[in-house]
Amino acid sequence: MSCPHVQQAQLQPPGPRSTVHREDCTQCFDSIDDPTGLNVCLSCYNGGCTGEQNHGRSHYQLTQHPLALNIRRTRKPKAERDEPPQKMSKLSIKAETEADKYDIGKMVICYSCDEEVDMAEKIVSKVVDGIMAAMTSARQTEVKAWEQELTPCGHTLCLEQDVPKQLEAQNLAHCASCDLKENLWLCLQCGNLGCGRAQFGGVGGNGHALAHFDAFNHPVAVKLGSITPEGTADIYCYACNDERVDPELATHLAYWGINIAEREKTEKSLTEMQIEQNLKWDFNMTTEDGKELKPVFGAGLTGLKNLGNSCYLNSILQCLFTLPIFRRRYAIQDRPANSLNPAEDLEIQLRKIADGLLSGRYSKADPDVVASHGSADIPHQRGLAPAMLKELIGKGHGEFSTMRQQDAFELLLHLFKIITRSQHAPLDDPVSAFKFAMEQRLQCLSCKKVSYRTDIQDNISVPVPVRRIKGTSVDMEADREGGAEVGAKKDAFEPVPIKECLDIFTSDEFIEYTCKACGAKEGAKKCSKFKTFPAVLAVNARRFEVINWVPTKLDIPVVVEDAPFSLDDYISKGVQPSEEELPEDAAEGSSQPKFVPNASSMQILQEMGFPEVRCVKALYNVGNADADTAMNWIFAHMDDADIDAPLKLEGESKGASVAIDPESLELLSAMGFTTAQAKKALKETGGNMERAVEWLFSHPSDMGKVEESGAGAAAKKTTEAVIPGITELPARFQLDSIVCHKGGSIHSGHYVAFVRKHLNTDDKDAWILFNDEKVVKAVDVDEMKKFAYIYFFKRV
Repeated sequence: MSCPHVQQAQLQPPGPRSTVHREDCTQCFDSIDDPTGLNVCLSCYNGGCTGEQNHGRSHYQLTQHPLALNIRRTRKPKAERDEPPQKMSKLSIKAETEADKYDIGKMVICYSCDEEVDMAEKIVSKVVDGIMAAMTSARQTEVKAWEQELTPCGHTLCLEQDVPKQLEAQNLAHCASCDLKENLWLCLQCGNLGCGRAQFGGVGGNGHALAHFDAFNHPVAVKLGSITPEGTADIYCYACNDERVDPELATHLAYWGINIAEREKTEKSLTEMQIEQNLKWDFNMTTEDGKELKPVFGAGLTGLKNLGNSCYLNSILQCLFTLPIFRRRYAIQDRPANSLNPAEDLEIQLRKIADGLLSGRYSKADPDVVASHGSADIPHQRGLAPAMLKELIGKGHGEFSTMRQQDAFELLLHLFKIITRSQHAPLDDPVSAFKFAMEQRLQCLSCKKVSYRTDIQDNISVPVPVRRIKGTSVDMEADREGGAEVGAKKDAFEPVPIKECLDIFTSDEFIEYTCKACGAKEGAKKCSKFKTFPAVLAVNARRFEVINWVPTKLDIPVVVEDAPFSLDDYISKGVQPSEEELPEDAAEGSSQPKFVPNASSMQILQEMGFPEVRCVKALYNVGNADADTAMNWIFAHMDDADIDAPLKLEGESKGASVAIDPESLELLSAMGFTTAQAKKALKETGGNMERAVEWLFSHPSDMGKVEESGAGAAAKKTTEAVIPGITELPARFQLDSIVCHKGGSIHSGHYVAFVRKHLNTDDKDAWILFNDEKVVKAVDVDEMKKFAYIYFFKRV
């Protein structure tokens, strides 16, 4: 007898755009590899586990979708093979079918009837086949992670070539400036042949192709040994300092007498070498005597798979979920997930991460992972794939939605923003542990009057002073990008104590300033100190110099001790009895608009060399977004006639007259803000929705009372503002975790996390290295702390 719910469910097979979760549960990391398998809903393709947590049944109880496909898979034994594996020649991984790797067991069940359903029924069979044939969301992410999208640039599209000529064979045999016969780059403009720069993989080069560009400004070159008869080749634009494509490559080569159909690829392409480098990143995974570090397993010791350039996300998650406030907020199993689409619910996905990382259920040795780690007797864990969370937090973001390597610190700030925005009352905001108040003091150099301003922050970005050691250099690491040089030397730097970085961060800075109290234009000095302290202090160590508009990483050692240290010296004292305050409307001066730019983004942009007025204007126009987005805005508006004019806010003096869009008001209210707060935010930002959101999060204590002028101004402060953070002294902090980066650029290389853990083996805490899915007890942590990119200090 057929199940009556088959026809009632009105089943449809998944379409090309359907998201099918058929590998792991949308609410935990139980998967089709577990003994009881995974149940995929035949109505909405949600994946639900069938084990102890039984999210499959919870999904049925919530949606009343009765039919589910149970999938169980077991890995096939590895076949013996004598021939070598196929050579990698492209920057994309061929999608291996499940049938090649696994035995798959399937059956359809009905939750309502509590029995198995005949899969031979036509509609059931059609839906099952569609689910099994669909590429899962996780698989799409993995394949896409290894794809590199190269585009043409203006230099390749508008290439103007010199007088054509036939290049003789001897002229293509070796570099025109030396005897190198490989790694040769042909200038497509004039036909000069020069060797490239030395690259990882032992490829030699003296950089004569780059020297040719420096001398003649001919930007576009092609690597001779990479040209294929199909018309592909490595194209490099020295002006853009990036790989490109040339849509007219065959024509441009024919100009110099080179028939592309007769060419044969003889050398590894840059993409091949990038693949090799991606697979070889090593982050101190061995001891000094060459022995592999011992993996550790248990609760809080679970690794995360690299989805392709996702190490920046993995490292940040490991540091955050070791904190008590994140554990309390998200490691909860008794709270029902009342979401029809858990894969797109941030709260549920963060709970999924917490359960995966902290429960210990998934932290166990896997014999199948042994071979890739070099030692036959030390198996590692498989690791969890945070694909759903990665896709969710990147949705709508210009950078985090891509598969490119990203800046871990920018990701941290983005996470803080979206977590705070997506509050589920009455739960606490875990980002509150990071929030504190900085008090900025500004003093006119002429009349000596002062003003104080309080800014709410959740991190600080401290400058690291650059002091090169003359006559000393160290070997430069290989970079993934085509312009890297191996064997080259880089400067060595004097170590810098973390206290010196904090001293500079809180010290006086002299700025241009026109005082509205006395009219003097002598300038002012300002400094920022802590008004309150957070429970967890996130510190970004800025070790970059801007060279040709490109932030270049410097390996400056920062000395941080394991022992607790005091921040009492950096607390602000507030207005003193001997000080006279500037008029309130003059506090910021003519060069400082009422818009308050994001402090960390502002500092990054100014360190890059951009003028303050351009930084403020850029952050205003991009809704106080991250520094990269603001930098792109500056570059796009460099030719604006008013680029250096002070920012003028529309409706700045008549905010009360700004028309309020009812839809914007409703959206802000739905985010948990009061109507008064939403109205004031929209008035303060000229009705701009995105900037209104930023205003609200930067003014958490503002209850929405619109400030009045004249007599009404005296009544504007009816309630004392609630400022986040802790005022009690002593304020002692201890290093809890760090994120480290290896590589020459923040947009390439590799991130790992070192986290202080108590392993219950003795009374001492141990440092654990989280290198994606590899979790080991760390060595040489003192050395790694010197070059950390982000430090997390806990108040003790």
